[in-house]
Amino acid sequence: MSEEALTGRERHARGMKARREVLGDAHVDRAEARKDGFTADFQDMITRYAWGEIWSRPGLDRRTRSCITLTAMVAGGHLEELAMHVRAALRNGLTHDEIKEVLLQTAIYCGVPAANSAFAVAQRVLTEQQE
Repeated sequence: MSEEALTGRERHARGMKARREVLGDAHVDRAEARKDGFTADFQDMITRYAWGEIWSRPGLDRRTRSCITLTAMVAGGHLEELAMHVRAALRNGLTHDEIKEVLLQTAIYCGVPAANSAFAVAQRVLTEQQE
């Protein structure tokens, strides 16, 4: 079936599968449990589009998508999302050293202060993951 022929329901199902694989069941279950009438449409949109279309595309592997996403989170100053995506990067097979290299790269292109904050977030997440 072509991408254009997928229904919203099919994109949502594919997105939920990818979302669970990348972020983990516990994270997705918490997000779903917090969903209410105010946030339901947003959760549906990110599941269908971010996860069902972009993260599910065949052009890049998930490790590469994680590197790009980490960089985007640093560039945008989205530190809470960065923590979530550091955990996702680990699930996608990035090593601590590879995450460090991505963050070093962001120091040059996103700025040292942004990278400094990102290193603090990543260090906290990586320490939590080891415990």
